Amino acid sequence: MMSQPYFLKLTAHIAKISSGANDSDELRLQKTLLVSIAFMIAVAAVVWGLIYWAFGEFLAGSIPLSYALISTINILVFLATGRYHFFRFSQLFLILILPFLLMIVLGGFVNSSAVVLWSILSPLGALVFVDNRQAWWWFFSYLGLDILSGVLQPFIQVNNNLNPQVILFFFVMNIGAISFIGFFILSYFVRQKNLFFELLKVEQEKSERLLLNVLPKEIAPILKDNTRTIANLHEQVTILFADVVGFTPLSVELTPTEMVELLNEVFTYFDALTEKYSAEKIRTIGDNYMVIAGAPRPCPDHAHQLARMALDMIAYIDSVQNPAGNRLKFRIGINSGPVVAGVIGKAKFQYDVWGDAVNIASRMESHGEPGKIQIGRTTYELIKEDFYCRHRGILDIKGKGQMETWFLEGVR
Repeated sequence: MMSQPYFLKLTAHIAKISSGANDSDELRLQKTLLVSIAFMIAVAAVVWGLIYWAFGEFLAGSIPLSYALISTINILVFLATGRYHFFRFSQLFLILILPFLLMIVLGGFVNSSAVVLWSILSPLGALVFVDNRQAWWWFFSYLGLDILSGVLQPFIQVNNNLNPQVILFFFVMNIGAISFIGFFILSYFVRQKNLFFELLKVEQEKSERLLLNVLPKEIAPILKDNTRTIANLHEQVTILFADVVGFTPLSVELTPTEMVELLNEVFTYFDALTEKYSAEKIRTIGDNYMVIAGAPRPCPDHAHQLARMALDMIAYIDSVQNPAGNRLKFRIGINSGPVVAGVIGKAKFQYDVWGDAVNIASRMESHGEPGKIQIGRTTYELIKEDFYCRHRGILDIKGKGQMETWFLEGVR
């Protein structure tokens, strides 16, 4: 007798032959399982029919043998034509009606060893292969046959060629076989369900990671659990902008692959620094990198954290050469103050910050010098006791007018 794993591989291969290119995974599973069950019941029907014949019950034996023949032809037609709906209906109908007819021929419920119980596989199959609503109609049909069996019992010829020991044997066989097939169906689907949930868990973890790549870890759960607008005022934060000097001519000089690999290498290092200093990356636009400290997580030393990060960035950039052999140069601008932070977009979420402090930080970068970290007064007042800051002077800042600026040069 073939082992169950080999049997499953065989029936899965048979079902695959009839599967269409556009079949869903669920439909492929249904076809595999239905072919498996139809094959098992057909084998059982041959065994039952031959035993009935052996005891001289030729009419009774012909019913399961006829089922085995019709079911086999049905499977072959299904494999040849792919008419799954017809195959499914005919299998459910045969297993519903033929056990009832066999019970009548053998002389009632007891004399047939409760063979009508095989009909329960019809509504169970409908539950698995059709849908819950239609499965109820198949179940009511089964109950109708069960009630009809009781009504017809007084009018049925109760004599047959089976002695009490054989009737008891068939009781055991019927209950055992039905239980096995029912357990097989549940076992198969539980296994597939567990596999589905494992795959779902993996996909959920991937989604979580992707969401955390887009949104801060404090914001992502709020967005998942609520549909409200996420917007918060943060009174004290520090914003940093970093930008490659001479990016346009550099992008012409390097190949697209070299350009992307270079930026990826640099920004990946910046990302590591962002985590090290408990900051939050807001976005990258081309060669521009923006990060904030103090939002969405409050941080009392936000200015100090980004000051240290900026110094580490400059030290790292001084060691990096582009593929053309030239050293990269970044301008970095830092400013502190209040901002509004929130999530915008529906199809593609983005956590962003707005406010005058953000605009000034951007101006500190764009009006800075290559390889320098330029800061405004608000940041200077917060870090001047702990960092060396060289006074640059008053600059005419676009959109802001005259502003006093400093270069951040090191830690005291």
